[in-house]
Parts: sequence; structure tokens; C-alpha cells
Amino acid sequence: MIKRITFALVSLLWASIESISATTTCYARLEADTLRIGNSRIERVFAWNGGAVRTVELKDCSTGKTMQSVYDLPDFVLAKEAPENARLEVIQVAESKWAPEYMIARITYNIGKVQVRRDYRLYDDVPAIAVDTYLKGEWDITLAERPIVDQICIKSRAFHCNIVEFHDSTDVHNTFVEEHKFISYHHEKKWNGNLLLARDHITGNGLFILKEAPCSEMQVGTFPCDFITRNGRFQVTRIGFEPEDLLPDQWTRLYGSVMGVTGRDNLSEALALRAYQKTARRQVDMVMMNTWGDRGQDGRVCEAFCMQELDKAARLGVTIYQIDDGWQAGKSPASVMEGGSFTDIWKKGNYWDVDPVKFPNGLSPIVEKAETLGMEIGLWFNPSVQDELADWEKDAAVLVNLYKKYGIRIFKIDGLILPTKKAERNLRSMLDRVRQVTDDEVIINMDITNGRRVGYHWFTEYGNIFMENRYTDWGNYYPYKTLRNIWQLSRYTAPERFQVEFLNPWRNSDKYYEGDIFTPSSYSFDFVAATSFAAQPLAWMEASNLPEHAYYVGDLLKQWYALAPDLHAGAILPIGQEPSGRSWTGFQSITDSNHGYFIVYRELTPDASGLIKTWLPAGAKIKCKALMGHGTDFGAKVDPDGRIKVNLKEPNSFAIYEYSVK
Repeated sequence: MIKRITFALVSLLWASIESISATTTCYARLEADTLRIGNSRIERVFAWNGGAVRTVELKDCSTGKTMQSVYDLPDFVLAKEAPENARLEVIQVAESKWAPEYMIARITYNIGKVQVRRDYRLYDDVPAIAVDTYLKGEWDITLAERPIVDQICIKSRAFHCNIVEFHDSTDVHNTFVEEHKFISYHHEKKWNGNLLLARDHITGNGLFILKEAPCSEMQVGTFPCDFITRNGRFQVTRIGFEPEDLLPDQWTRLYGSVMGVTGRDNLSEALALRAYQKTARRQVDMVMMNTWGDRGQDGRVCEAFCMQELDKAARLGVTIYQIDDGWQAGKSPASVMEGGSFTDIWKKGNYWDVDPVKFPNGLSPIVEKAETLGMEIGLWFNPSVQDELADWEKDAAVLVNLYKKYGIRIFKIDGLILPTKKAERNLRSMLDRVRQVTDDEVIINMDITNGRRVGYHWFTEYGNIFMENRYTDWGNYYPYKTLRNIWQLSRYTAPERFQVEFLNPWRNSDKYYEGDIFTPSSYSFDFVAATSFAAQPLAWMEASNLPEHAYYVGDLLKQWYALAPDLHAGAILPIGQEPSGRSWTGFQSITDSNHGYFIVYRELTPDASGLIKTWLPAGAKIKCKALMGHGTDFGAKVDPDGRIKVNLKEPNSFAIYEYSVK
């Protein structure tokens, strides 16, 4: 249910208007020329300015500290012309399957024949406010030389900043996070990245700005950077739009921005960011198996093979068995058979039919068997990328029909090419259509492994992120490198959103260099699986290729799946050293100030005990209960550097602990 309350602005001669509340603490209040929006944790105050709102104050309601903004330009800059016919709407969006109740403070106005819509999204008890911008109409204005998504200008010359740049296309990149730390200066600086963290060195006031967009090198639009900084002025640029993208009768969504308040320390900063990321989309836990990791491609995919695999997958603790490329009648370019192509899919008639030769009984026997084993079937799908996804309606119909006929609700979306706003818009239309028709039951695994795709902060409302393709066949799978990737990302993203691969370590040991002590075969299978436990485990393999003794890991994965809802309920952050193959490392899930979980890894180091830096306060006394892996119960006192001492007897071993502060 959506409830709307509308304010029509006809002049600036306003009487006081009472606060309109959509959730427990969220509100939007327009008083004369001052607009206040906020909740129990944050308030952002604007000069209404005829609808071209300008931030004048950002308040951390938890501490009462306020940052004054002194810039005289509107927060959103599209063109030189002034807004007309501005109005404010407050919209209450009811709780859904995947998201909590939230409030939208919607500002709409016209610039010439261009209609502008700014949706400020607020969630209860989250110290951040998101803003989504939409345009439609007829372009009759001049695009600003420097279009701005959002901005704030605080009177301070003492901001210590960190801009975080992310990389997807993980077939190409092996470092997904780059940090650019600096002290803001009076000369303008241009930066690429999706996240800006800033803290006033004088007052301790902090803020973050998350740009909701693809990774920098994958964004559309011609402006050369994502952020511009100058002292306390922070601008979010590259709006992801060109005038030719405008449609007369359909809203086009620009890149978004989220502004939040943080405290003096890194923990408050991390928790503020994570509060927004975890609230905007609820989590679905799964242990997935996808057979593509063994490079069989579509060569073995058929009913008999899948039925055999399901029995073995169940023993391994798998909850989702995903059939990758090969279930369909059409042949992709990755097929082992000649002549496969994605060109003109919809001219080939039956491309997306279930292959009648491989699956003469359709998918029903496989779906039914999976259900008897306590699993679900998932499928791979490649949207028709030619003509900027112009066939999105037909593509959506394929997914809807598979859901209606077989009850399949989990789809890996692969092979995306999003070079333009039109392609991006058509992809969103496709996914929204599927959500609408299936009553929001479908869950998307968004593949970000190659090409121009959506990254870590865009399209996140649709499901999980399929993070990597690593293969022993090519000698590019190393357990510690996978662990390093998720460890780096977990500082700035919610790792429980990622599907992280673990492979059959017995395959292709001959593809690695002699003397390489970090080959998959040098690790136990339980350690290999455990590298994915901060995220969503992805068994990237054919179960048929596992040796019989490998199935002991099934008990471990079943334990993890039972624990996952509690583990993932917390804010998962990296602890210890960066994984290097020789570190003491891991993750901490903070469920509240007195409780949480540790996932600890002892890599190939001779030391049977390690000092691991945590997010706990110095001097805290904790009790740790061993739940999984090779640890034992212990108590510890956090040292002045935030570290605890952990013992694991064997190199390349791990443990999961539940901790409580005494």
C-alpha cells in the first residue's frame, strides 16, 4: 500500500505545516521556506528555494551535532533555468517481502518542458537519506556545464577524506577496492569512486556520500569524474544522463546519492554506511551449486546428469541447484557445440524453450526431485543485449513463464552489456516487470564478472551479486585470493549480498606451478568452503567430480546455513590482517554492542596463536563460544589496540565463534 500526502506550493507565503510522518520516526516538514526531512538518527534541512532545494544543515540526531552548509547553489544542478510549479509529496511505502516500510519525500517541478522528480528515501533508525532523481518530458533546456547529482558545502578546511573506487568486471580485475585518502584542500580535486568518507578533524563530525551507480569505469555519461572536492564542499557528479536519453512519457532514472552522518571513529563510520545497505534490501541466504566452474559448460547438462547431481548436491548441503547455460534449446557462444550465438535471439523462435532433447520431460522432474531433497532449482539467463535490450519485454516473459510453469524463482542474469542509459533503462524495465508479475517472488543473481555491468551499488534491490569466475582449469583460482577479495569489499559493502565461489581443490593440480604452496590442493576442503562464509557459498563445480571423502563438508555447510540468518543479521566487517596466504585474518559480525560473531582464519603461518585486531573497544572482556571449524571456547580481554589473541592448532584452518561482552 502507498499513501500520499500532497502539498501544492503556490507561493513562499506559507503558514506553518505540521510534520507528516510515514514511519515511526521519519518525517517531512515544510515551514515557510524551510524543508526538514529526517528520522531519529539524521535530519537534513533545506532552503525550499522554489523547489530547487539547497542544504543548509545536516544534523546527527544521535549526538545533536550539526554541520552547517554555506553554498548558495541548489543541491541538484541540471540546467541554468529555474524550477516552476514545485510541489512536495510525502509517500508512505508499505513493508514488502524484501524491504521494510519507508518514506519518500518527493519534490517535483518543471524546468521548461522537462519534468523533474527528486525522491528522498528515509528508513526508520537509519542515519542516512537517499535521493533518487527521475526526468521525463521534452528537452528544451541547456544542460549545465557541470551537472550535479547532490552536494553539500560545510564551512571547514579540516576534512580528512577517503574516496573508495570499486572495480567489477572481475574476470579482468583482481583488486576490487582502491582507496584514495587525502585532506581536502582549497583547490578543486576530481575523483572517481562510488563512496566518499569525510570527517572534520576539528569537530569530529563525519559524513559519507554513497553514489548509487555502476563502478566508475562502467558508468554512462560524458562527465569525467564522480566526486569533486574543495575544502568542505563535496559534489556528486556524472549524473548518468544525456539529453537524448529523455523520454516524453516514461521516467528516466539518473544515478543516485545517499548522504549519511557518522561519528568520530571508523566503527561509527562503517556502521552508519552498513545500516543503510542492510536496510534497503533484506537478505536471502543460500548455498548454491553451479556446475559451470568445472568447465563442462553445456556439454553434460541434461535430465539424467542433473538428477544425478541433485543427489550429490543434497549430500553437500546445497539449497539452490542452478543450471547454467545449456538448459535452453538455443546454443550460446559459450556452448561446446559449434554455431552458438546471441545474435538475433528472438528471430530464432524457440531459443528460450527448454531443450527438448536434453530435457524431454521439461524441467518438472528436476524441480520435483529438488523439492523432495529440500532444494530449489535456479537457472541461468542472458538478456537479449542487441539494440540496447530492446526485446526486454520478451525476455521478461521468459522468466515469468519459467516461474509460473515450474516455480523457478532464482535466475542468474549474465552476459549484460549496458553501454547506454537506454540499455540500463530497459534492463530495469525487464526486472521490474518480472517482480510485478510474480508478486516480487523472483530473486536475481546479478553477474558482474565481465563487460559493462551494474557493479556493487546499482540494481541492488533485485537480489544477490554473482561476484567472480575463477577456475582451476586456468590456474587462476586461489582460495586466499578469493578470501582477500571479499575481505576488502566487506569494509564498504555488505558481503552477505555476494555469492562467493569455492572450487573442487582436487581438480587440475597439474595446472599450477611446482612449488606453489598456495594451490587449491594444498588446502583442506573445509577451509576452501569456509573462505565463502562471510558471504553466500557458491559451490562452483560438478558434484560428480568430487571424491567420495569430500562429502564430509556437507555437515559443515548445513551448520553454516542454520547459522547464516544470525551471522548475516549483523554488520560484517573485516578483522585481522589482509588475507595474503600467510595471515591471521577474518570477519566480525556485529549484531549489537555486546554480541556478535567472529570468523577467524589462520593461513599458512607458523604461529599457532595470532593477535587479531577487531572492532571491539579496548579493555572489553569477552567470552567466545566455538560453533564451527577447529576452534575451542576461550575468554579474552581486548588489548589497547583492539586486538584479541586467538589460537588455532593447524595452519590453513578456521573457526566461527559467537562472542559476548561480559
